[in-house]
Amino acid sequence: MTDSQHEVTQLLLDWSDGDGQAFDKLLPLVYDELRYLAGAYLNRERADHTLQTTALVHEAYLKLVDQRSVNWQNRGHFFAIAAQAMRRVLLDSARRRSAVKRGSGGQKLSLDDAATVSIETSDENLIALDKALNELATFDPQQSRLIEMRYFGGMTIEETAEALGLSPATVKREWALARAWLYKSITGTDEPDEPNE
Repeated sequence: MTDSQHEVTQLLLDWSDGDGQAFDKLLPLVYDELRYLAGAYLNRERADHTLQTTALVHEAYLKLVDQRSVNWQNRGHFFAIAAQAMRRVLLDSARRRSAVKRGSGGQKLSLDDAATVSIETSDENLIALDKALNELATFDPQQSRLIEMRYFGGMTIEETAEALGLSPATVKREWALARAWLYKSITGTDEPDEPNE
């Protein structure tokens, strides 16, 4: 573990023990990585997404500040929770946009005008993924967390293994199984053969 990683872990432990200043010291150490995670999330979103990287980091930060009952274990655990917070922010945003598309607060269009409006499916896909992840969590919470860390958090196999206390080989195997299950759950078909990384 590098000095920086050790410092992050120590600040998280101090924060868990009630040291309010520890989180203020932590943010500058993890901010760039949070921006990287947010950027990875937003790269999967549609091009005209209204949230910017900085806004996503700040929204997730607000959710993290409210995490009063978490017993932070280490740096990997922190980024796993941060990935979960970013997932929630993006999901809330997708649900709001989807509600507008279904007519909540939207303007009325004639049938001719409606035919020219393009429908963005990214929000619906994100909502479907969230629904499938929640279903997966009911019978395999570890695979659900793994998908959240890898897909939403952009964490590597090694980072995910560290955060979950698993071997990289186990993470690779579980990643492949969880991805295949999610693909089938969302599309109703088997996942095409692809590399597991």
